[in-house]
Amino acid sequence: MRTKFGVVISVIIALSLLYFIAPMDDLMNLFGRPQNVGEINGTGISYEDFTAEVNTFTTINEITTGSSARTEQAHEQIRNAAWQSLLDRFMFFKNCEAAGIKVSDAEVADLIAGNHISPIIEQNPLFAAEDGTFSVDRVREINRQAESDETLALYWNYLKQTIRTQQFYSKYASLFTQTSIESPLTLAEAVKEGNTTADIKLVTIPYGYATDTTVNVSAKEIKAYYNAHKEEYKQKASRDIEYVLFEVKPSDSDVAATEKSMNQALDEFAKTDNLKNFLLKNSDRSYSDRWYKKGELATVSSEIDNFVFSGKSGISPVVKEGDSFFSARVMASANVPDSVYVKHILLQGTGAAQRADSLAAVLAKTPARFGALVAEFSADQGSAADGELGNIGWMTQSYMIPGFESVITARVGRPYVIRTQYGSHVVVVTKTTKPVAKKQVAILEKAVIASKETFNGFYNEANKFATLTNGTYEGYLKAVDSLSVYSHRQNRVLESTSTFGSVDQAKEVTRWVFDAKKGKASGIITVNNNFFFVVAVKEVRKDGYAELATVSPQIQNILYTQKRNANKAAQVAESLASAGSLEALAEANGVAVSERKDISFSPMSAGVVEPALLGAILKAEIGAVSGPVEGQNAVYVFSVDRREAGQFYTEDDAKNFASQKAQYSSQMILPIMQEAAGVVDNRARYF
Repeated sequence: MRTKFGVVISVIIALSLLYFIAPMDDLMNLFGRPQNVGEINGTGISYEDFTAEVNTFTTINEITTGSSARTEQAHEQIRNAAWQSLLDRFMFFKNCEAAGIKVSDAEVADLIAGNHISPIIEQNPLFAAEDGTFSVDRVREINRQAESDETLALYWNYLKQTIRTQQFYSKYASLFTQTSIESPLTLAEAVKEGNTTADIKLVTIPYGYATDTTVNVSAKEIKAYYNAHKEEYKQKASRDIEYVLFEVKPSDSDVAATEKSMNQALDEFAKTDNLKNFLLKNSDRSYSDRWYKKGELATVSSEIDNFVFSGKSGISPVVKEGDSFFSARVMASANVPDSVYVKHILLQGTGAAQRADSLAAVLAKTPARFGALVAEFSADQGSAADGELGNIGWMTQSYMIPGFESVITARVGRPYVIRTQYGSHVVVVTKTTKPVAKKQVAILEKAVIASKETFNGFYNEANKFATLTNGTYEGYLKAVDSLSVYSHRQNRVLESTSTFGSVDQAKEVTRWVFDAKKGKASGIITVNNNFFFVVAVKEVRKDGYAELATVSPQIQNILYTQKRNANKAAQVAESLASAGSLEALAEANGVAVSERKDISFSPMSAGVVEPALLGAILKAEIGAVSGPVEGQNAVYVFSVDRREAGQFYTEDDAKNFASQKAQYSSQMILPIMQEAAGVVDNRARYF
């Protein structure tokens, strides 16, 4: 037994030990997920490497949005940006180097603050002056601030790298677009053909819908076609599925209960002096110090907006919008500017708060000493908007240092102290935009949520269906018929798929589907805590080339069509030989002779005839009966009555068309690069 089963026992013992000593994530990597998130040019991209790149772009996102809150869509965009950065580093930049393309520091400097400002800089609100226009001085000021501000330095370096990368892409693309030169002979031929128009008489003999029983396609022919066109049948791993969806929706009693809870809270909402605490306990929306202009609250409810700016006191009537109830209470009214210009002195370390109070008192008496005090005491020596040390610049409620919210309503020229995570600040607002009427508003919001009873009711329905499937596709179909539920179909589900019908962020479904075998049905898969899926796998396709058996019906149809068309063309040729004229041919085949006038060969005109027929018309002898021509829909026989050149299609038109073709070709650069670099993207298995 030791000899016969020694290997098996060793493996069992090893797995048992591994279970105890290895983290579960490591076991998942070993048996479920690949070791790397991807591979680029032979370089493996580990989970840790990719996560580090994602963290960098997450920080950039927080800097640009001013918030750490992100939707799943934002997470996806960040991961895509991180992956593209890795593609650039390990693939694209290497190809640029091989092509002799370089981007110098001088070029980047010129694109940042020189004569050819990049749109990345020019359209960035960070570099806007007071009037909203782009300011090179503001760019230079941010550059100086970045030397002493780690967070700003990260963003500044990101902008520079983005500009450099864009320049690389621009140069690489120009290799295709700018070197696509048409020779004079080619241009002359294109202009000649583009200016040509023709009149024809035409007999159209359709292939028809009846099956041609004389056409046979053998298995040998199918296999030969598959081998000759194998690249056309390259595929990504995918699944065809069916699923039943049970969406948890609040019942009428849930809506009534939420409305009752809302009404019960109104009295306290109207009277409480501690709104922050009240909203924290009773509302789905927290308290905000934001000042609102007329129209800004319409995103909550137009009725709420109208009440707030109607001049009425108290609280608004309860309003239902979507699945939520709202009521508003006006806390304050004032004329408040949209923007304020701020300067500060930052004090840090022991005794910072006391020093800040002292400096504020000094500045209240001698405001002219601000510059000298900044130079002597401020820990922030990088802020120097408009060339003056200590100037932060213009702030709005959307573009605001956390903790500085009070500057929006601060008195111009009056120094005061603010405490933030950075330290104690002596702050002075020096100027503002014109104040406008605004309101500070507390909003009580209660979303309608399905009760436990409602939730359990939907879960029980899903569980009943899942139980009837007995874990198989066959059982799934029987359950659909038995319970008369709607079965959704979704084909070609990829590992990156996260949307099923109207339900987003449903990667739980995708993960189950790719772990399951063909013919299996799932139990209940819960998504976002309010959708219950029961899924069945109909078809499994592996990464690589589609199997011959899978694509055989498709190839058989292609070969049948080719043979049928050739047979029909041969029959028409025989009929034409007997008929001798278009009219006789049309009569023999039960069709009519039609006329087509002013057929254009310009690529800028909409096609009125099939490409095969168009090419034949261009080269046919005038007055002679020509054909048959195999088209996509019919066999054509025709005669050209007139073919002559005009002047409407110019050499510039021909050049523009050639340029469009080159632009289209350039769109294929990255996909071809990735194929050549053997790029493997396993991100969908992790995220």
